[in-house]
Amino acid sequence: MVNGELQAELREEAERLGFVACGFASAAPDPQRASRLEQFLGEGRHGSMEWMEARKTQRASPQGLWPEANSVIALGMSYAPDIDPLALADAAEKARVSVYAQGRDYHDVVKKALKALARWLIAREPTSELKVFVDTAPVMEKPLGQAAGIGWQGKHTNLVSRSHGSWLFLGAIYSTLEFAPDLSHPDRCGNCRACQDACPTDAFPAPYQLDARRCISYLTIEHKGPIPEEFREALGNRIYGCDDCLAVCPWNKFADTAHRHLKLAPREELMAPDLASFLTFDDAGFRQFFSGSPIKRVGRDRFVRNCLYAAGNSGSAALAPLVEGLRGDPDPAVSEAADWAARRLG
Repeated sequence: MVNGELQAELREEAERLGFVACGFASAAPDPQRASRLEQFLGEGRHGSMEWMEARKTQRASPQGLWPEANSVIALGMSYAPDIDPLALADAAEKARVSVYAQGRDYHDVVKKALKALARWLIAREPTSELKVFVDTAPVMEKPLGQAAGIGWQGKHTNLVSRSHGSWLFLGAIYSTLEFAPDLSHPDRCGNCRACQDACPTDAFPAPYQLDARRCISYLTIEHKGPIPEEFREALGNRIYGCDDCLAVCPWNKFADTAHRHLKLAPREELMAPDLASFLTFDDAGFRQFFSGSPIKRVGRDRFVRNCLYAAGNSGSAALAPLVEGLRGDPDPAVSEAADWAARRLG
């Protein structure tokens, strides 16, 4: 077992690198965690995210991915917003971009800090081994974060922190070292169901359960092709992700932008952008504008498709010429979305 002094020093180094939360958990299998994953996949609630099914054994436990792992270091980095994410709900000609995507790509920022922490740890324990993860590997960061005591999975299934609300980017380090595990964080949701009531598409079949196929974040980011018509009006002016269930969490009152990593500050042009400016993007323009942004990964076609649904919901005659110009777009999902929006705009 690693001595307590090293563990305390590691927490201090993590804080110095910009992490606001750091906890430790065992890498051993957890039957309840694996059972919940199996149920989620078995009911098809992952939608078209086939990669979740393909690597479910590795995702089920840290040792399923890396048998040599003994401990998990769970870390959180704040991205608390400057303004209320719901402020643009009625601004029909503005586009709503999820808070997490308004700044630099968090994968790059968090991974850089994780690698720095990993180097620090290897310098202290040269014979140990480790692996770092940020969202792109089969790792269940949220339940591991709860097991490590840095927060709990709320009724919206995201991690909630008593100090930072729902605004944490999560990373994990798997290590061959045996750290003393922290106590699992108790559930603090109580009788609150604000996140459940706020969801515009009823994506929560029950508290602590999510059906991604109905989630606006999934529909606007992961879903390829036309979005089912039953959800299009509910999209409103959301063009990339959705923060509604996160934004209404009462624990956000403790979140402070002073704790946000400096490199995660939002770009001003994405805080309240004009929808019209996004409807003119070709592929090159899209890539240039979103260079260094997580939005870049969805590609121009999926992004413009989302903007067309928002245009159709806007009721703005001023957007009609831009919509008309996209009805012959080479991408079938874009042209179909343009047809839908044109009919909505009359």
